[in-house]
Amino acid sequence: MAEVRGSNSFRDEMASLLGDAGIRYAAADPIGISTPSFAAPTAHYVSGDSPEQSESLKDQVKGFAIAWGEILLDLGRGCKDIVQQSFLTEDSYIVRKLEMPCAKASAKLRYLNEFLPEDRDPAHAWLVILFVFILALTAISINTEHNSLVRQVKRVQMHRPSATHVLLPDGRRLAYHEQGVPAKTTRISLIAPHSFLSSRLAGMPGIKISLLEEFGVRLITYDLPGFGESDPHPSRNLNSSALDILCLANAIGIEDKFWVLGHSSGAMHAWAALRYIPDKVAGAAMVAPLINPYEPGMTKEEMKRTWEPWVFRRKTMYFLARRFPKFLNSYYRRSFLSGKHDRIDKWLSLSLGKRDEILIEEPKIEEHLQRNVEESIRQGSTKPFIEEAVLQVSKWGFSLADLQVQNKCQQRGILTWLRSFYSEAECELTGFLGQIHIWQGMDDQIIPPSVTDYISRVLPGAYVHKLPNEGHYSYLYFCDECHRQMFTTLFGSPQGPVKEDVTPTQVEGNSEELSSSIADSPTE
Repeated sequence: MAEVRGSNSFRDEMASLLGDAGIRYAAADPIGISTPSFAAPTAHYVSGDSPEQSESLKDQVKGFAIAWGEILLDLGRGCKDIVQQSFLTEDSYIVRKLEMPCAKASAKLRYLNEFLPEDRDPAHAWLVILFVFILALTAISINTEHNSLVRQVKRVQMHRPSATHVLLPDGRRLAYHEQGVPAKTTRISLIAPHSFLSSRLAGMPGIKISLLEEFGVRLITYDLPGFGESDPHPSRNLNSSALDILCLANAIGIEDKFWVLGHSSGAMHAWAALRYIPDKVAGAAMVAPLINPYEPGMTKEEMKRTWEPWVFRRKTMYFLARRFPKFLNSYYRRSFLSGKHDRIDKWLSLSLGKRDEILIEEPKIEEHLQRNVEESIRQGSTKPFIEEAVLQVSKWGFSLADLQVQNKCQQRGILTWLRSFYSEAECELTGFLGQIHIWQGMDDQIIPPSVTDYISRVLPGAYVHKLPNEGHYSYLYFCDECHRQMFTTLFGSPQGPVKEDVTPTQVEGNSEELSSSIADSPTE
């Protein structure tokens, strides 16, 4: 009790020294407020609590964000001042270079300010117009994407194997497909390598069996290595591609010369057959044939006319295939190997003409293209597609000019030179001696007509058939009259299949009847 009294007396003395502030301290540390005239009730606080509540995490984050915003705002103002003082002064290099062009452009466009309200600052008004324009474009693009998403997306389906296979000398299996007349009655054999993102199911899309039988044609299509059901090749090039065609022809019993048919990038393998196995090829039919877009023999004007119709993405694909082919792996995975169907022109970055745009929207064409793509990507690997893309833009190992028929004479050595005085020099024809027919659509945006112009320049002996208003696909795909015109041009009048020689069988039967009759007849 004495300690408490001592404590209270000490506080009273301190209060008397400081004056009466109206604040009293109780023994249990309550805080009270009083006045000289009357006593007021004391307000009590729980021991250990502060007068202000603790700040929540949300308030701390909000305060931190506000502080950072103020810091960034000050930083932006500082950068703005630096730019204005360093680059936007009258003596700066940028102002001196852009002052006159901007003044001229402003003078020419000043008449547009007449369409603005009179009470509006043109600078602010045009900024608002630009902002609204950007918003409108954004809304249009969002609506377009929404409409494309509404369209039903088809999934890629895998089908049961249906091809016939031959075993090549190196142990690989090559898948092929036959149409037309049987091997024994074949008058004309036609082998067709397919193009990029295609398979043995392509050939001549929509060709009627009756037309093949009418001309006695045996049409053979096959899967390139790694495509469809064919085994991949460890080191593929155009020389090996020509040898695959030769081995296929030998394996399926083609003893005479055969024709080759190449459409689009499939023509690359047909060109290789003309170069490396010319003795086995009777002739070539090319429809919108591809050449190396970096062909060194092309002039600058021909190169410009060839590259000009292509979209930027396709040019980029060619550049990547030539310089950085590994980057194509990601693009192929996100496009035709994504497991979903889409238009082939989007997958391959193609620009189509009017006829082709209408054609690929037809249900039967769309069904054929989708089934063909499904067979092409059966193995699910990007390697064969990257190899095919690299082959298109790399050095082929030959030039189209090498296919031109030339009379070359041996004039090397002193003996050959001395022999030329009393005898004619030994000469031989080089190049491809058969016929080459080229059909080119004049509205083709994928393989522009300038490509055929270059081919006709380096191969003046080739027959070029220019097709007005035709595109890349419209002449070959599901066109009965077009197929008949092509066969008539290549093979002349239809003669039907070759009749089987049944004479030996009849002779054997007659000899058996003759021997039996002799045995039954009496001897004289």
